[in-house]
Amino acid sequence: MSQTVMIVDDSLFIRKILRGILAERGYDVTAEAASGIEAMRNLHSNHPNIILLDIILPDSNGLDLLESIISACPESKVVVCSSIGQPLVIQKAIDLGARAFIQKPFTPEKVAEILKELED
Repeated sequence: MSQTVMIVDDSLFIRKILRGILAERGYDVTAEAASGIEAMRNLHSNHPNIILLDIILPDSNGLDLLESIISACPESKVVVCSSIGQPLVIQKAIDLGARAFIQKPFTPEKVAEILKELED
């Protein structure tokens, strides 16, 4: 059974890129969200194994959303995927429960590497 994934990013372009990378590697993207509200709605109906989460969203801060996701669905593995790559932000994401951080712009190889680490 393939791992299910939800992509949370306000950029349609990034969601399409990630969907393609994930599909090539056998992951099942079961939901996409462009906002925090949409992410929480999808979370409750999909229960994805992995969530790729941007920090900058139109209606919420991704780090605050991370806390809500971990609280609502602790079995999901959250990977923060953002252009905000300051060490303090990365550390805060990890401290809040993110399993990894992917810096934008990313390569397909980097995404695959992080996903492989989640499986190990």
